[in-house]
Amino acid sequence: MIIGDFGTSYSKLLDLAQTPATPRIVATRELGDFQVDLATGHNARRFGRVQVNELTALARGGEALIAEQDFVLLDCGSRDTKFVRYHAGKLADMGWNAECGASMGFTIELLERYYQLDCRTMPLPQRSFPVTCGVLGLSEIFDAVVNGVSEAEAVARLIRGIARNAWRFAGQPAKIYLSGGLCAHPVFVGSFPCPVAPLGRFVLLEGLQRQRRQPGGEG
Repeated sequence: MIIGDFGTSYSKLLDLAQTPATPRIVATRELGDFQVDLATGHNARRFGRVQVNELTALARGGEALIAEQDFVLLDCGSRDTKFVRYHAGKLADMGWNAECGASMGFTIELLERYYQLDCRTMPLPQRSFPVTCGVLGLSEIFDAVVNGVSEAEAVARLIRGIARNAWRFAGQPAKIYLSGGLCAHPVFVGSFPCPVAPLGRFVLLEGLQRQRRQPGGEG
């Protein structure tokens, strides 16, 4: 069985028949007519014979990877943000933001390519732009650069603003578990006003594996 998390920009694939089963990342635009047995993500209907809702996969992934009974898990993708909150081992709340989380990961990647910036060497800013999403923050960057702020500092301020907005969207938790490609972005992770535990890019794949083991989980 092959399972997949099909995002807007990148897809994560796992062939469970392989030993060991090792996930791989592929640009979604390169997949063509590829099909898997079980899928989640924004493009799940396009590439999966059976689909699982992204929030369900995220919740199941949190159950598989987090030992605590009370936690908030936030997934930040190219297109949107979503979170699940657990209390006493039970799902207590969830949310999905495709509007104010608009294209934030995608926008960050584009800006770093355009300005030829390396996130590993970007400064951790002390202030942020008051923005709600990546797209709406572009004018803040352009204005700041015109007024003498360095390109790296301006982009870092936008990233800090996006991280703070994502934290508020998740209910301002005292600690947050993070899922998605931005787990590897030190400025984004370092911009949260609380401790962050990055879980990486394969949380939803973990959730799919847990979901398929449930009674009727593949339906």
